[in-house]
Amino acid sequence: MKGEARSGDGIPLRFEARGSGAPALVFVHGWSCDRSYWDGQLDWFSAGHQVVAMDLAGHGESGAGRQAWTMAAFGDDVVTVVQALGLGEVVLIGHSMGGDIVVEAALRLPDQVVGLVWADVYTRLDEPQPREEVERFLTPLREDFGTAAQQLVRRMFPPGADAELVDRVADGISASPPEVAIEVADHAISNDRHIRARLLQLTVPVVAINPGRWPTDTESLGRYGVSAVTMPETGHFPMMEDPDTFNRHLAEAIEGFKG
Repeated sequence: MKGEARSGDGIPLRFEARGSGAPALVFVHGWSCDRSYWDGQLDWFSAGHQVVAMDLAGHGESGAGRQAWTMAAFGDDVVTVVQALGLGEVVLIGHSMGGDIVVEAALRLPDQVVGLVWADVYTRLDEPQPREEVERFLTPLREDFGTAAQQLVRRMFPPGADAELVDRVADGISASPPEVAIEVADHAISNDRHIRARLLQLTVPVVAINPGRWPTDTESLGRYGVSAVTMPETGHFPMMEDPDTFNRHLAEAIEGFKG
């Protein structure tokens, strides 16, 4: 079933729901992506769960026109879809920027969320990036968004990654509207100033599924209630690069939330 809900600031949010069974699984994509990035999970998990994938405002088939592209506003988008579907217990799964967003949503749904799963969100939780580093990241995107986004995305994959997948992701992200994507990127990167305090407010477990290409500081994540598993052969898009392994890790996390 495909549907639409309207955000608190009036933006149409497109989503897709399949299957039945609790807890419901809500999948939230990352920066300049869309709900199709979770296709390998919807087919797998819809046999035993109600599964939902959504396009955040300004992404995919959802509308734009938002005044401030903050993680809190995107968290409200997730809440809007959860409430529109009348979901009960939910597990929220977020990729990259989507991990920050599901934390915001969980804090707004304390009686419904039973656990969070991150797909390559943070490899460490220590000091936030200085503003100068954020600006160094954003400057190429401001100067030539398409070229910079292509180069950025291609670096996110390991050598030998499936060329068709790399092209699909790089072409899709680099085609995003720069006026939205650059501001969203600024808010997403800068959210590392807030995420630690937000995690400490959570009362549910968080499991991180991280690629092994970059080292994960399990100790720093653990200080904020995040446990981590790694997928050694993948890059930034583990749910697409190796969906079978990712899905097994996700299934184990969901089972653990029932304990």
